Amino acid sequence: MADFGEILESIGDFGLFQKLLLFAFCFPNLFLPFQLASLVFNHADTNHHCNTDWILQVGPNLTKEEQLNLTLPRLPDGSFSPCEMYVPVDWDLSAIREYGLNKTTTCTDGWVHNDTIYEATIVTDFDLVCGNTNLFRGAQTIFLAGVLVGAVLFGTFSELFGRKRATQIPVVLMLIFSLLIYTVTGLSPNFYVYLASQFIVGVALGGFRINGIILATEWTGVAQRSYASCLSQVLAALGQVVFLAVVHYVRDWRLDQFIMAGPLVFVVIYIWFIPESARWLLVRGRTTDAKKVIQKAAAINKRTFPDSLVEKVLNEKPIEREGIKILFSSRVLRKYFLTITFVWCALNLHSYYSLSLNVGKFGLDIFLNQLIFGASEIPVHFICMWSLETVGRKASLMGALIVGGSLCLLTLAVPQTKTFSIAIAALATCGRFLTGGVCNVYIQELFPTSIRQTATGLGSTAARAASMLSPVVNMLEIYHFTIPTLVFGSLALVSGITAFLLPEIRRTELPSSTEEAKGKRRPKMTNPGPGDCEDITATKL
Repeated sequence: MADFGEILESIGDFGLFQKLLLFAFCFPNLFLPFQLASLVFNHADTNHHCNTDWILQVGPNLTKEEQLNLTLPRLPDGSFSPCEMYVPVDWDLSAIREYGLNKTTTCTDGWVHNDTIYEATIVTDFDLVCGNTNLFRGAQTIFLAGVLVGAVLFGTFSELFGRKRATQIPVVLMLIFSLLIYTVTGLSPNFYVYLASQFIVGVALGGFRINGIILATEWTGVAQRSYASCLSQVLAALGQVVFLAVVHYVRDWRLDQFIMAGPLVFVVIYIWFIPESARWLLVRGRTTDAKKVIQKAAAINKRTFPDSLVEKVLNEKPIEREGIKILFSSRVLRKYFLTITFVWCALNLHSYYSLSLNVGKFGLDIFLNQLIFGASEIPVHFICMWSLETVGRKASLMGALIVGGSLCLLTLAVPQTKTFSIAIAALATCGRFLTGGVCNVYIQELFPTSIRQTATGLGSTAARAASMLSPVVNMLEIYHFTIPTLVFGSLALVSGITAFLLPEIRRTELPSSTEEAKGKRRPKMTNPGPGDCEDITATKL
């Protein structure tokens, strides 16, 4: 196939065209975390109890405290039962006070939500408490399931119909169904409409994030290839802080949903002007279309596209279209895929465990916790970007997992008391360093263009599924508090060692064919750095 790296060097591998493209795909990540963070804020539980206004018919002048004392049973700790009430009786108020009520029942007339933080959440609007608690938990699971489905669905879609369409359609879906949540559930509250909308939003979110990063990466030169993944995650972390400001001042979940959808209108407008991946067009044999977008990129970068390269592209025969079966039939690609997927799963399990550990140990309010976690992610991804381009993919990944796993296990050496809770949280936070974008970058560079999106989608799906197992593993602490830590820390260490099976591919061309993916790719040294000479020698060998 025509050497696309040579073409990129000619038209500019990180000029104005690439920077505009990078902005187009990274900008939405500034507010896409609203969907994820809203699972914490808009789904927040409330201090609720049964509605017992029936007693006001015989005692209209009762104070709130008197009403609750007469109609609600108390728990052993002295608080009112949130899910039980005394059975209403046809007595006068003096009889109720003299004899009291003893027979209890579940809430018969709904609930009263004594929420002092939020004006409205899906919990208060749909009464997702007591016997309906599982519906509340299901809302979170359905959203995450949508993200998993989106990664697989739009991964396959991208290979068949192109990166451009697989990026545009999810944005439109997110806008439509985000507004649907605001309008339909506002006019006629229906929890199942909300669930369906959340699932579609999850599907769209999973599809956009992967395809946007890959499309930007396939247009970017080797020295800046990690920028797409790392910068998108920097903006995602910043988006958590922005969302915090929004939800702090707007405490109604429907209005928050509407605000989340606002910036999507801008994205839906400009997303139709993004170019298709020239690499994908060449693989599909659409050389004339590839020539047009390459010339457009050259014009924006104010560079010329030499006639010799034009002919090289037009005369090139299309590469055989490889399906997903090549991912598993090729011994080398299968080894790469299984290794990077296992590493990604272990990384996600470890990262999610560290986050949940921090949330539990800091003991701060939900707004401050969100600020800490969002703000702390920003410098981490900049360091990750530097490490990927300076130290290399393999060393960064192995180092992040081995150090992270060691710090996770080291928390067991710290006394498990409230006095040392900050120290435990600090170790867990440091253990998440550099883990953010390494796998996202690595997996894209391992596989040829014809199956790159499929491999990334399947790997991302497995990693997200693994992160959902984190709460299940955490439940093992009922047998001994050290078990979850041992599991997560050990998995991180083992996966870090397993990553040794992967090749170092820093500053090499993205593979266009299976043969190139197996190791016969040419290094591109546009801006050689320390140790790059050794990389060239190793690659040639």
